[in-house]
Parts: sequence; structure tokens; C-alpha cells
Amino acid sequence: MRLDVVTIFPEYLEPLNVSLVGKARARGQLNVQVHDLREWTYDRHNTVDDTPYGGGPGMVMKTDPWGDALDTVLADGYETGATAPAIIVPTPSGRPFTQELAVELSERPWLIFTPARYEGIDRRVMDEYATRVPVYEVSIGDYVLAGGEAAVLVVTEAVARLLPGVLGNAESHRDDSFAPGAMAGLLEGPVYTKPPVWRGRDIPDVLLSGHHGKIARWRRDEALKRTTVNRPDLIERCDPKAFDKKDREMLSILGWEPDPEGEPFGRFWRRAGGMEE
Repeated sequence: MRLDVVTIFPEYLEPLNVSLVGKARARGQLNVQVHDLREWTYDRHNTVDDTPYGGGPGMVMKTDPWGDALDTVLADGYETGATAPAIIVPTPSGRPFTQELAVELSERPWLIFTPARYEGIDRRVMDEYATRVPVYEVSIGDYVLAGGEAAVLVVTEAVARLLPGVLGNAESHRDDSFAPGAMAGLLEGPVYTKPPVWRGRDIPDVLLSGHHGKIARWRRDEALKRTTVNRPDLIERCDPKAFDKKDREMLSILGWEPDPEGEPFGRFWRRAGGMEE
């Protein structure tokens, strides 16, 4: 996979040289190119922003530096054999970045990130490039950062760990929170390691039982419990068909029941009488 990042703070992307992403780069699984947007400015102040039309506070990133930068990056990528580029725009006004989207992006061979600063990039830039390549506007959460570089690091790590050979154990992400399949829409439950007793605290007996079926059921129940406590909105949106008989029993204990009246609104479960003791 090829990753290009255009930014006014290239040094912010230094973490891409460490941990799993850094190792993937060293092995040649990831070709990461970081570009300084100011290289495509032509005044002595290397200006990348200007005041917004219509007035208001803040500054807006200019069209020409971004257009010239993206033209150059695309031309270079095509020349070196990269194909099927997609532009990723980190922005709080984008679609939520989810595990499902991470999986989708991990299947693309070439991603170009455009982390903005100030009030964002002149809208005409992305309107222009959306006529040439797919453009994903993504948000990593309901908050605003000083710039999009931190979001680039988040998205890159979430995507890179899904590439074949990046994780030491290819099955490691199967039981992750939100992982497609059994964990879709659920949070992963608690995990434990040695020693078996720490400061008077034991690990659950079932994890020492060696009974794989009981362990799997315990982990599933713990995932349902944690999701109920931390993200009840996820339970509300889960299709009842996604749960087996044992799941339904646990959901009932946790205070949930199917909500057929909520289905047209994307809500499938509702609180019943509260959690049983």
C-alpha cells in the first residue's frame, strides 16, 4: 500500500516511523511519502491560507497550493505504478471513522491524506478532485483538533494493522471491538494475563478451565456487558438477528428487549425493566 500525506507540519508524522507502521515500512509493506505543502507556495512568506469569503473568524487554506500539491502527488504515484488512489480528508464534519471503514480503506492500494489547519481547505479543492478519484471525508470523533495530522496517525494505524503480515498473529484483530463478524457493533470485554493473582485480585475461574466453549461464551457475555455500560447506543442499533439464544438471554438479564417499533428509525433494542441483580 502507498500512503501520501500532504501537510504543513511534516515533523508531526514522525510516529509513522515507529511501532507496527514503522516495521511495515521497513519491510516494504507500506510506502509512506510525507510532503510539505509549503513546497507548492510561490511567495516569500510561503502563504497557505487567506481570509474567508463572507467574513468570520479564522483563515481558510488556499486552493492553489493544494491543487498543485495533489497534482504532483498523483502524477508521481501513477508514474511509479500506483493505482486506484483515494483522498482521505480528516475533518470533524466528515463521516465517522469506524472499524468497518478501516477495513474498506485497507483494501485500497493507495491513500492520499490531506490534513488541514485553520478553518479547513477551500471547498472547491475537494469538489475538483472528487471528479477524478474517490474522496473520503472522515471524522475520528465529535471534537475539533488544531489540525488533521493526529487524525492521519489514527487512521493510518487502524488501516495498516489490517494489512496481511503487519500483525504478528493474523488472527489478532478477529475479536477486536467492532471487528466484522461476531464482534460487529460490540466492544471487546476485559482481558487478563499472568500472574493468576495480583494484589489479592484473581482472574475469572473460567479462563483457567481449559473449556474453550465456556471461555468463548464468557467472552461474549463480557462483551455484551461492557457494551451495555459504555456504549448502549451500539446495542440499540444491533439487529436482533445478530444474536443467538444465549446472547438474548444475557441481553435480557442486562435489561434489553427487542424493539420492533424502533426498527424504522434504526433502533432495534430498547431498555426493559433494568438490569437484574
